[in-house]
Amino acid sequence: MSKVNFKTDEEIELIRASSSLLSKTLGELAKMIRPGVKTIEINNAADTYIRDHGGVPAFLNFNGFPYSVCISTNDRVVHGFPGNDELKEGDIISVDCGVNLNKFVSDSAFTFAVGEVDPEVKRLLQVTRECLERAVEKAVAGLRIGDIAWAVQEHAEKHGFGIVKELVGHGVGYSIHEKPEVPNYGKRGTGMKLEEGMVIAIEPMINLGKAGVKFWKDGWTVSTVDGKPSAHFEHTVAVRKGKADVLSTFEYIDEVLKSDS
Repeated sequence: MSKVNFKTDEEIELIRASSSLLSKTLGELAKMIRPGVKTIEINNAADTYIRDHGGVPAFLNFNGFPYSVCISTNDRVVHGFPGNDELKEGDIISVDCGVNLNKFVSDSAFTFAVGEVDPEVKRLLQVTRECLERAVEKAVAGLRIGDIAWAVQEHAEKHGFGIVKELVGHGVGYSIHEKPEVPNYGKRGTGMKLEEGMVIAIEPMINLGKAGVKFWKDGWTVSTVDGKPSAHFEHTVAVRKGKADVLSTFEYIDEVLKSDS
C-alpha cells in the first residue's frame, strides 16, 4: 500500500483554487442541462471553460480516459462517456469533473435532474446529496475513514437505497487518485485515522434499486445491475481539526437551479 500524501497549508490553498475553478465549471455546465442537449456538448463546454481559465481537464487521458468529463445518465453510475445521445425530459445526469490548476488537482461531481423527474428519483438525488453532507462532517482529524463510510451507509440504507461498494472515494491533490481509499460503507471507529493535511474526494454513489453494478466492455462505464437510476455527488475536502474544510462547492450550481425554478 502506497503512503498518504499529506499536504501543507500552502498546498491546500492551491487545491482550493483548483476546486474553485472546478466548482465554477460545474456551475457553467448546470446552465446547459436541459432536454435536447447532447452530452458531448457538455464535455466540450467543460474543456473550453477550464482551459480558458488557466486549467487543464484532469480526467482527459488519465489512465487513458478519452474525455474531459465523465457523464453518466440514468442507470450509469460513474465513468460514462459523453456522446451524441441527447438528454430527455425525466433523465438524470451525473457530471463528474476534475481540474488541474498550477499542478494541483481537484475532483467534484453533481447529479442533475433533466426537467421534471419521477418523485422517487428526486428523493434519490436529495438523499445522495445528504449522504455527502453527512460524510463531509466526519472528515475531521481524530476520526477514522470508517466514520465517513458509516455516515453514508446509515443515511442511504435508512431510505432503502443501495450503496455501490465496488467503487470508492480517494485521496486527491497531486493526482486524481491517491491514497487513502474512502468507501461509502463501513463501521464507525474503524479504518485509517484521519489527520490534518489529508485531502480526500468523498463521493457517495447510491442506487435507487439493488446495490450491484456491472462494468462495461469499454473499460470505463459502470451501470446498475437492475437498470434503475443511480446518483453521484462528490466534494474535495481537506481534513482539519474540529471541522472539515470543504474545498469545492455547489453554490454556483444551486444559483443556476434556483433561477431555473
